[in-house]
Amino acid sequence: MADAVNPSVRVEKSGGIGWVVLTRPQQINAINDEIRFGVPQALRALDADVEISVIVIRGEGERGFCAGADIKEQRGPETTIEVRQRIEGSRWVEALDQIQKPVIAAIHGYTMGGGMELALACDIRFASPNAVMSLPETSLGLIPGGGGTQRLPRIVGMARALDLLLTGERLKAEDALAIGLVTRVASAAETHLQEVTELAALIAKRPPVATRYVKRATRASADLDLKKGLDLELDLFALLKTSEDAKEAAVAFKEKRAAVFSGK
Repeated sequence: MADAVNPSVRVEKSGGIGWVVLTRPQQINAINDEIRFGVPQALRALDADVEISVIVIRGEGERGFCAGADIKEQRGPETTIEVRQRIEGSRWVEALDQIQKPVIAAIHGYTMGGGMELALACDIRFASPNAVMSLPETSLGLIPGGGGTQRLPRIVGMARALDLLLTGERLKAEDALAIGLVTRVASAAETHLQEVTELAALIAKRPPVATRYVKRATRASADLDLKKGLDLELDLFALLKTSEDAKEAAVAFKEKRAAVFSGK
């Protein structure tokens, strides 16, 4: 099942997996206003869909996931205040921070600038062997404006983040894996989407509330002190302990059968 959100974003659904597809392959899925508004819209719809357990974001075409902002997108002269107000009005990548379901970035080819920032905001980054990642903004007299300076240090550490941000170095998939920038690399470019689908399907089979809660607790650890984080973890554990899905998992284990989860 596929639905076009707008000419640059499409939603696909299959087997409990919702796909957000960037559909500008001729521009290496460069970010335009349709993507800025369409991606958050698609994410919110899939997050609210009870039939969907996992969300995957991918880019169409062989050349790349997303090459960053479309520099050909024409805008008139702007003051500093106008630029700030325009970007503040979008902050589209931050829509991912409100999504409860796990989100996987299926990265291939060029993943640059805002495209890399989109991937950084996802929960899992699954790269094709041909992926090339970079935040090159300083070479253009800019800095990342979609969370790159904040999310990258949280993922790879301050020293590595500064190295990548100051140099704009392009990282291949295996190098990105070595520093924890991506969590998985496919065995081949040709099997990348198949392997991403298998991972998403594995997660989708698990109790959906537990999946949402473990994401919530883990994400919160970046902002809470240890005591508050432990309190949150305990609260969520207690809620799950009495859930129908936890009871079903225990019974299924005893009966040596596959559990059937209701999401309750």
